[in-house]
Amino acid sequence: QVRGLCGTYNWNQQDEFTTPAGDVETGIAAFANKYRASSDCAMLSPVPLEPCDAFTGHRELAEDACAILHGPAFQ
Repeated sequence: QVRGLCGTYNWNQQDEFTTPAGDVETGIAAFANKYRASSDCAMLSPVPLEPCDAFTGHRELAEDACAILHGPAFQ
């Protein structure tokens, strides 16, 4: 049996966000916050982050890395 951040792997998408307490969250941030290892960890906000905005200067690195996946070796 699998559960937690990996989901339940039972082909039922309705219970994929089951928390350690057994309730089912509807949002990704609320679900992930239930699995925080420490109260010292920051809570995730319900608004998704824009990675390119949050990590300025890393866009070029990410684009170079993704170019490999879009290249002929993976076609």
